[in-house]
Amino acid sequence: MTTLAAALVQAVRDLRAAGVPDAAGDARVLLAHAAGIAPDRLTLHLPEEASEAALSSFATLTRRRAVREPVSHLTGGRLFWGRRFIVTPDVLDPRPETETLVIEALRAPFARVLDLGTGSGAIVLSLLADRDAAVGLGVDLSTAALDVAGRNAQALGLGDRCRFAQGSWFAPVDGRFDLIVSNPPYIAEAEMADLSPEVRLYEPHLALTPGGDGLDAYRVIAAGVGAHLAAKGRLLLEIGPSQGAAVAQMLQAAGLHHVRVLPDLDGRDRVVSGQAAPA
Repeated sequence: MTTLAAALVQAVRDLRAAGVPDAAGDARVLLAHAAGIAPDRLTLHLPEEASEAALSSFATLTRRRAVREPVSHLTGGRLFWGRRFIVTPDVLDPRPETETLVIEALRAPFARVLDLGTGSGAIVLSLLADRDAAVGLGVDLSTAALDVAGRNAQALGLGDRCRFAQGSWFAPVDGRFDLIVSNPPYIAEAEMADLSPEVRLYEPHLALTPGGDGLDAYRVIAAGVGAHLAAKGRLLLEIGPSQGAAVAQMLQAAGLHHVRVLPDLDGRDRVVSGQAAPA
């Protein structure tokens, strides 16, 4: 007989030997997933005998995690802003630091929100879930990413308030919005080699880096935002920790007012915000 506890102990050893940073935490999440147990109930079930199906599934998940496949890819989802989002290798894994952008966006009312490079849809759908009267548009170059975003919209009951369009930045966009948000690719080409294996090997490079200095997406957004931001509308952009000054200068040059660089919970520059002039 193999208990869930014994399987967990062995998996933690294997993941630590493979250099996985949070071996114990990841092993618990994967065991709960394999056994069909809610993660917060796993401890209560650890003394129980593990089924052959659960052990086989857990062994496969552990091997995949040992080669640094992200936990979200193994379980098919990730929590963001208190909700579970479907995650696949076609989209970025929603990260806690991106919640800084959501927090700032929710500080003021909005009726129409545009999410450029929407990926999984985590940003726009989180905003709509907290603003019952708002509608949104998510744009992405990747049709595979848009499929994931659409599935998330349906799962969250937001399919009637959020639509999605395929294309590059503002290309498929008509009209004006009182809130425009984006977490664009911003990693410089020279920084890619320093990323963790989970990111470098498994997340879509199109969503990670535009190449060069990492600022190309901000240049495109700054150049096009004037035609799509309503009077007094807000633009919020996630940035890398060293990009605040450069992106703020772009928004000021584009004619936005009240440009600010905002920190995340770790004190690192994370969001640049700007506002259009009144009508």
